[in-house]
Amino acid sequence: MRKLISIIFICLLAVSQLTSCNAIVNKVAVISLNGVIQIESGSSVFSGSSITPDDVRKQLERAQNDFNVKAIVIQVNSPGGDVSACQEIVYEMQKVKKPVVISMRSVAASGGYYISAKANKIIALPSTLTGSIGVISEVPNLKGLFDKIGVSMQIIKSGKYKDMYSGMGELTPEETAIVQKTTDELYNEFVNIVAEGRHLDPGKVKELATGQAYTGLEAKDLGLVDELGGLDTAIDEAAKLASIEKPLIEYYHPESPGIFGILFGGGNGSLLDFIGARLLSAEQIAALSVMSNSYPRFLYQ
Repeated sequence: MRKLISIIFICLLAVSQLTSCNAIVNKVAVISLNGVIQIESGSSVFSGSSITPDDVRKQLERAQNDFNVKAIVIQVNSPGGDVSACQEIVYEMQKVKKPVVISMRSVAASGGYYISAKANKIIALPSTLTGSIGVISEVPNLKGLFDKIGVSMQIIKSGKYKDMYSGMGELTPEETAIVQKTTDELYNEFVNIVAEGRHLDPGKVKELATGQAYTGLEAKDLGLVDELGGLDTAIDEAAKLASIEKPLIEYYHPESPGIFGILFGGGNGSLLDFIGARLLSAEQIAALSVMSNSYPRFLYQ
C-alpha cells in the first residue's frame, strides 16, 4: 500500500511540474492582416486576400484565451476598405486585455491606419505608406448604362429620398448634401479615433487628415507612429510591454476557405467569377462590378 501511495505521489508531483512548466511559457502571438478590409471574405486563387472582422475576431479570441500569450503583434498590410468593417475590427481589438503592437508593412493607409491607431504601439518601416486619413463615398449613376443596353426602371416610392441610392440618376443638390453630411460625420469619427489612439489634439489630426499618405519616416515625425523598424522591432516592443524576455513567437494564420470555397464560393475572384468574366466584355465586367456592391459605399480607402 505504501508503495502504491508513493507511486501516486510521484505521478502527481510530475504532473504538477509539467503544469508549472507550461504555465511559464511566455508567447507573443503574431497575426497577419493582408488585403482590402471588407465585411465578407473575397480571397481566392485569382484575387488577393482580404481582411474581415470575422477572421480578425477569431484570431484575437484565440490569442486572448491562450494563457501563455502575453502580447500580440498585428502585421498590417492594407490600403483600407469598408468603413463598417474597419469599425468592427477596432471594436474587436478593444476587447483584448493584452498589449497589442502594430507592425506596418508596405501599406497601412486609410482603413489600414484606422485599425492600427488605438494599438499600444505602432512600428512602421521607413518606406511604409500610411496615414491617408479621410473618407470616400460612392453612389453610382447607372442610367447611361441602362439606356445603352435598353433597360428601363420604373420606381414607385414613398418617402422623398427613398430612391436616392437606386443608381437611376444623378443625386440632386439636396441629396448630395445628405451624403456629404454622412461623409463628414465618418471623417470626424476617423479623426477622433486617431486623436484618442495617438494622444494628439484633434485639431492637429485634422491638419494631417487631408487624405495624404505619409512615409513611415514622415509619420514618425508627425506622431502617427511610434518607432521605425520591422517585425522583430514590433516583437521586442510587445515583449517589453508584457514585461517578458525571450518569448516564444507563435504565428497565426486565417482559416483557409478550402478548395471548394475557392472554386465555387462565389466570393470576389472565385473560379465561377473568373469563367464568367472570360465570357463578358470589358463594359459588362465593369457594370457587374458596380452592380454587385450595395450603395452608398463609405470607404476608408
